[in-house]
Amino acid sequence: MKRRGPVAVWLGLTLITLGIYQLVWYFKIHKEIQEFDRRQDLKPGGSVLVLLFLGWTLIAPLISFRNSGRAIAEAQRAAGLPVTCSPATSMWLTFVFGLNVWYMQRQLNLIVDAYPGAAPGTSVSLAA
Repeated sequence: MKRRGPVAVWLGLTLITLGIYQLVWYFKIHKEIQEFDRRQDLKPGGSVLVLLFLGWTLIAPLISFRNSGRAIAEAQRAAGLPVTCSPATSMWLTFVFGLNVWYMQRQLNLIVDAYPGAAPGTSVSLAA
């Protein structure tokens, strides 16, 4: 996985690209989680399509964010870390200035930090 700045992902790059980077980021994190732990069956393209075409429903994106939080929690477990990512928090922080993006990236960075010196795409051993 790649370490990213949570504030840059949440606010900086999203504002500069008028929201497009957030969709790219969402696709990338799903792809990276799937590559990190192949036991997780994630559909990166489907996750982005939910945000693009069903965002107006409000329920579908919330479920997608909750499922993303669950995938991050499973990745933390696979890395042998204490699970600190809450799927509910990943979902409800959407209503607080979109802080769910910041929260999820912070949680992903914990996994990246558990493997110091490992370049993105490098195969690493999983704990669980």
